[in-house]
Amino acid sequence: MTTETLTQPMELGIFIDGKFENSLSGKTFKVYNPATGEVIANVQEGDREDINRAVMAARKAFGAWSEMPAAGRSILLNKLADLLEAKKEEFAALESLNTGKPMVESLFVDMGLAVDCFRFFASASRLIRGETIPVPSGHFAYTMKEPIGVVGQIIPWNFPLTMAAWKLGPALAAGCTVVLKPAEQTPITILKFAELITEAGIPQGVVNIVPGFGETAGAALVDHEDVDKIAFTGETKTGKLIMERAAKTLKKVSLELGGKAPNIIFEDADLDMAAKTSAWAVFLNQGQACVSGSRLYVQESIYPQFMEKLVDYSKKIRVGNPMEMSTQIGAVSSQEQFDKIMSYIEIGKEEGAKLLTGGNKVGGEFSKGLFIEPTIFEATQKMRINQEEVFGPVLSVVKFKDLNEAVELANDNQYGLASAVWTSNLLTANTMIKKIKAGTVWVNTYNFICHEVPFGGYKQSGIGREMGLQALDLYLETKSVIVDMGANTPNWYGL
Repeated sequence: MTTETLTQPMELGIFIDGKFENSLSGKTFKVYNPATGEVIANVQEGDREDINRAVMAARKAFGAWSEMPAAGRSILLNKLADLLEAKKEEFAALESLNTGKPMVESLFVDMGLAVDCFRFFASASRLIRGETIPVPSGHFAYTMKEPIGVVGQIIPWNFPLTMAAWKLGPALAAGCTVVLKPAEQTPITILKFAELITEAGIPQGVVNIVPGFGETAGAALVDHEDVDKIAFTGETKTGKLIMERAAKTLKKVSLELGGKAPNIIFEDADLDMAAKTSAWAVFLNQGQACVSGSRLYVQESIYPQFMEKLVDYSKKIRVGNPMEMSTQIGAVSSQEQFDKIMSYIEIGKEEGAKLLTGGNKVGGEFSKGLFIEPTIFEATQKMRINQEEVFGPVLSVVKFKDLNEAVELANDNQYGLASAVWTSNLLTANTMIKKIKAGTVWVNTYNFICHEVPFGGYKQSGIGREMGLQALDLYLETKSVIVDMGANTPNWYGL
């Protein structure tokens, strides 16, 4: 698929109880291609009543789905993965069309991760188990794991289908049913994915997808008394609001929130590899990633030669049409995000940061789209561009003297999602691993994502862990069982 094959906007509905429907209000909203500004879809706008219908469908489906043997759920999730893999080129094209990200990234990163996620949790569903616990003689104690119930899931716009897989995979493996609200900017691939959910044989009502806006559909999902848990990925400010609203019904909450990852280059690192990888640590997906390595710390002794390599490489990155496989950086996802990023670039200049490369909107043949040059600033620790999450192709670079200062600078931030250390010294690496306050520490690599490994943050980067077997715990309750075996042994009261 290319932009030329889309002759008119797609018409997309709400997916409830296995069927596509119109919203009860009749309202719709438009979805745009950020690379061209063209309308590519008209989408039914879900509201409170649509959320209620979806929750009712999920509650109705919960009994049979939760009681299905884990092997049965495993088979269906594997089938879903197979169907997505068979159509990965089509879905990658839709993802690039909707998000502005390069086709090469959508195909080999987004689709690859989504397929593997469903396969991992298809296997993980068979590993759900309790444990037996030694207790005083005459009694038998054990625990059971049970699905938590109906789950509301709210996903972001930066990796739409991948983030949906990260949420749906463990929830379905655990036996939960789902009402999912995609970001209003990027609902296309997950709504098309609903067709595969039906084709895979997943029962009606197990997955329901309600596109809409946070203030209406999202709030209704969080407030709903028959939703047992909310899983959210997005900015920290919104995560805090969700926690406040969820407290009214005491529903469980897991949050994967913002980040401002420190990427630390020591003088004994492989500078060529570190420079190249550090560029992609921040410029992948146009910088719109929660793990983006947007705080770069470089040891003073190697600063000049390292920065020469980094800037030179960054200037050669190909910005262009997302639908062309040679493009390395595409358009940012929305006008709102474009304006935010450009405002931070101006803030950096006003604060006195030194602009080393980039900083402009890409013009010429791409002037109608939301393209921003890869941008690098030489900054200081307390500048806003070095403390706040820009969520765009903007890198701030700060010098450091030694290991102790590197630790201090790395931890001097409200976020703690990811980090990286570049060194050939095992002692340095091990010390940094222990002292950095972040959920992930990469050593001599970046953006290595594997579904077997838990993912989540410290501090204001979230609550809970996605991926790995730990992700299943987000969707399971633990029930303790204690049985008197009839041995007539005295209990604790001596009776």
